[in-house]
Amino acid sequence: MTENADADRGVGTSEVAADVAADWDWATAEDGDAEPRVELRTDIPHPARMYDYYLGGKDNFPVDRVAAEQVVKLMPTAPDAARANRRFLGRAVRHAAALGIRQFLDIGTGIPTAENTHEVAQRSAADSRVVYVDNDPMVLTHARALLSSAPQGRTAYVEADFHDADAILESTAVKELIDFDQPVALLVVALLHFLPDSDEPHALLERYKRALAPGSVLILSHGSSDHTPELEEGVTGIYKAGGITVATRTRDEITRFGTGGADGWELIGPGVVSLNEWQAGTETVGDDDLRLTRQEVGGYGLMALKKA
Repeated sequence: MTENADADRGVGTSEVAADVAADWDWATAEDGDAEPRVELRTDIPHPARMYDYYLGGKDNFPVDRVAAEQVVKLMPTAPDAARANRRFLGRAVRHAAALGIRQFLDIGTGIPTAENTHEVAQRSAADSRVVYVDNDPMVLTHARALLSSAPQGRTAYVEADFHDADAILESTAVKELIDFDQPVALLVVALLHFLPDSDEPHALLERYKRALAPGSVLILSHGSSDHTPELEEGVTGIYKAGGITVATRTRDEITRFGTGGADGWELIGPGVVSLNEWQAGTETVGDDDLRLTRQEVGGYGLMALKKA
């Protein structure tokens, strides 16, 4: 994407990008330009690249593929679970748009693939504004693809870590695209199971939830071994060997992410259910999800609405 393309769209994302990543203007960079300032580690697996492998993507390295293939040996349906997670995201974003929400903050977005948040949201409402947040340099290299927006909408990217809520909420991109006096859809999809309890993930998430206006929604998915306890030690061990913490949690613990906190939150749709079972409004799950079992999916999805 070129700067002129941004100007033609009237989006102004090049200005946002310049503030967010001053060392490398990824909104205007062409192939062969300076590399991102963050070191890209190809000698250790990364969960975003392993997830990309499960989805059939090509933005991964041998070390990611080795680790992911070990997981698949233990859990052959891991790729099916990853795709179910993407379909859950799509259904939840479409429902948020149906509720009238036009602002989306997607933290831990991962490597771009088909049916990204802005594609789904802007197909439902072309004027939707989406800010992606990730701390993975591989995502940074794909920021230009993420910034390809519908002419009526806006899309931007923030390089930051979920742990640093202030850096995200006070970033130029978020301030320019997100009005926290209006409802926002906060997406934390397949992220929190990489945070151990010692990181206090509930408190971290609460920081973001408090910033949202009434009428906002939380869209969350999380891995769980409720239905496959025999696989937990093996799968988490593979990630741990690569330096990746995985904290699978129970349904009750995951429910607390949606309903906990000082503000009033209530679950939408069927509540906290297997990813392949979540639906709301008039949209139903498709055959690809209906053929999966809870054991094969290994995770829960939820949407919660902020009432006050």
